[in-house]
Amino acid sequence: MNGDRAALLARVTEALRVPAPLHHEKPSKPATHSVTAPFREWLPPVGASPAEQVALFAKQSEVLRTEFLECPSPEAAAQHLGKLAQEHGWKRLAMHRGRLADAVAASLPGSLELLRIDGGYEKNALEACDAGLTECESLVAQTGSVCVTARSSGGRALSVLPPHHIVIASRGQMVPDLAAAYEHLAGKYGATYPSFISFISGPSRTGDIERILVLGAHGPKKLTVLLVP
Repeated sequence: MNGDRAALLARVTEALRVPAPLHHEKPSKPATHSVTAPFREWLPPVGASPAEQVALFAKQSEVLRTEFLECPSPEAAAQHLGKLAQEHGWKRLAMHRGRLADAVAASLPGSLELLRIDGGYEKNALEACDAGLTECESLVAQTGSVCVTARSSGGRALSVLPPHHIVIASRGQMVPDLAAAYEHLAGKYGATYPSFISFISGPSRTGDIERILVLGAHGPKKLTVLLVP
């Protein structure tokens, strides 16, 4: 145990002493401590083309346990949601109004009750929903993350309370990395940033207790991202 502690502290000391490379550049000076290897790239390189970025997002989603599906249309996305509803026995879906969300809602099966939260809602009613459908600001290819805000995703609670979070996004919302995601936010909102901004990387999870991974500890147990043209 003492050896593990010493190694951990040595790595922390090294990290504080040696600047991390920017934008995946190789460090100008290699690490001199014998405990760890020199800094290496932690995030994968991102291709320039939209197809490469979508492929990387799909790969990262698999690692993060996010269900990611490319759909040819909002109607096809609604069909997939109908299959999920039948498979998991969903009775009620919460959602907010938006161009993509409304297009999907128009083709959902009539047996699925919709709770629209734009005009106000009761907390207990939202918590009782089986899933929540939101739009987003962007999808980050490099990290497999979904950027949501209070303005683009129906407020603060819709992406958190229901046990299954579904995100509907267009291909044009795919960005290469976090820097591009923040540039998009700055360009869109300027000095009037939303009160809530979050990057969602897979279902809610924790490994605090005996290093056992638990999904849904602080939010949805499942995350589904549906990409339409």
